[in-house]
Amino acid sequence: MKIDIHVHVTPPDIIRDWEKIAEKEPYFRLLSESPVNKFASAEDIAAAMDEDGFDRAVIFGFGFQDMGLCRYVNDYVIEKAREFPDKLIGFSAVLPQHPEVERELVRCYEAGLHGVGELFPQGQRFALESREEMSAFGETCTELAIPVMFHLNEPVGHYYAGKTETSLSQAEAFARHFPDLVTIFAHWGGGLFFYELMKELSTGLSRVYYDTAASVFLYGHKVYDVVHTLGLADKIVFGSDYPLLPPRRYMADLEASILTAEEKEAILGGNAARILGLSIA
Repeated sequence: MKIDIHVHVTPPDIIRDWEKIAEKEPYFRLLSESPVNKFASAEDIAAAMDEDGFDRAVIFGFGFQDMGLCRYVNDYVIEKAREFPDKLIGFSAVLPQHPEVERELVRCYEAGLHGVGELFPQGQRFALESREEMSAFGETCTELAIPVMFHLNEPVGHYYAGKTETSLSQAEAFARHFPDLVTIFAHWGGGLFFYELMKELSTGLSRVYYDTAASVFLYGHKVYDVVHTLGLADKIVFGSDYPLLPPRRYMADLEASILTAEEKEAILGGNAARILGLSIA
């Protein structure tokens, strides 16, 4: 089973009226105005996954600063995950510091969504490292036993739209505060996976995973070689960041790497299936 765990979906009316919404959502505006930005409906995603040979896609709406907009995109994800039950797996978008976050998490869980993400610490203005601010969110997700995904990016190199100043130490603090919560740090966790060489961090990050989203733009096949050398293939999950990139764009790097066939299989679906509790038989 091949699973793409990082796929952005946008309701058609938001695609149509994105400029109006962007007036009150600075981070959404920043990403939407980028020349490489694309929008995709659930139907677009289902067709793209079929074309690229992927069995399932984890979809989520945008993490807005307005909790009302988060609820709106969650309703769309709920509807489409039910419409394409054998193809689409839904995650919810929430504002972690919102007083009604627990209610929305439970509502989405009871409606069939399997996790939370992709959330943007800087873009949504929440303190990822704060145990107090993140307590209701983190404790509820832990209790529901659902994975959460956060945007994280490399702290060095060129600027691009969406590159934030969220630090690796902030991410590590969140994982330490909620050790029983399965956490996915997108975009290779900004390089956090490398520090699992440190004994104290490998213990604290035992339930942390890293996705490959946007890897094509940054690293090439050698990042997979590093994963193989570090013995971390069981902690990497495939994410394309579709519609920014289609899954097929990643295959050349995977094939050029020194990953074993078993490691590739784990990254392309086995690890995600385990996190999501899916049967791969």
